[in-house]
Amino acid sequence: MLVPPPLRPGDAIAIVPTARAISVEELQAGIALAESWGLRVKLGAGVGRKQFQQAGSAEERAADLVAALVDDEVKAVWCARGGYGTVHLLELLDKEVVRKHPKWVVGFSDITVLHSAWHKEGLCTLHAQMPFNIASKSPACVASLEAALFGRPEPITAPAPAGPVPNRTGTAEGELVGGNLSLIYALRGTPYDLDTTGKILFLEDLDELLYHVDRMVMNLKLGGLFDGLAGLVVGGMSDMHDKDPEDPFGLSAGEIIARAVQGKDFPVCWDFPAGHIADNRALVLGQKVKLNVEPAGATLSFREFQQV
Repeated sequence: MLVPPPLRPGDAIAIVPTARAISVEELQAGIALAESWGLRVKLGAGVGRKQFQQAGSAEERAADLVAALVDDEVKAVWCARGGYGTVHLLELLDKEVVRKHPKWVVGFSDITVLHSAWHKEGLCTLHAQMPFNIASKSPACVASLEAALFGRPEPITAPAPAGPVPNRTGTAEGELVGGNLSLIYALRGTPYDLDTTGKILFLEDLDELLYHVDRMVMNLKLGGLFDGLAGLVVGGMSDMHDKDPEDPFGLSAGEIIARAVQGKDFPVCWDFPAGHIADNRALVLGQKVKLNVEPAGATLSFREFQQV
């Protein structure tokens, strides 16, 4: 997998909305943060544009993303926010453009579809906090994004899980893949479906009915995505709920995933600090990483990037 060049002070970073609409005012904290790192900020044409929920038509949003990719001044594309709609860009993107312009694509949630598409083209990406709502995130979240962008991704440690499911201990190495469970599920059976064999899979999600979580996890199980894993990292499974609290599904999101991987021999880490949570650490997807899981906690380690 090709690791895009790390950023240097003076480089430009483009903020591009690939999904839900966003205003310039909502980006001020992210712009100020990038500038405090010595970066120049270029705003994509879609900032401030709105077509119903989204930042323009699929064609407009795809053109905005391509414009940032082919701009030689831009060294990273920071997706403005998630929401829904990035999937419509996939059939409009020229894969040759993606391959010819290797630069960091940064985001999470709905941006999982870009992580999967870039992975198919052999490029690493950053699963990390977007500029929207970044002011409410933890200092460790922000620091991990800066460190990863500038080529020195830090090991991430997670304490023992607070929930009823304990860590499954062990050590594993492999490419880190994954992202948002709902989007991984939505891409099943498409050219952007994940090959997880020998890899470490990361999962997170937000605001889902628990029986929907079970449906998605069973799809991954029956489709063989857990069969050849080297390891599993489960991040924030946030705000999960029942349709009728008086008639509960009966299992938490963690318990649903634990049931699906029961009997497997790879290490599993729960409550990892990444996802729709305040402490959303930056993950280098596509890079070979080392996962060490113990009863007291887990550590995920990355390589530093070489300057080119």
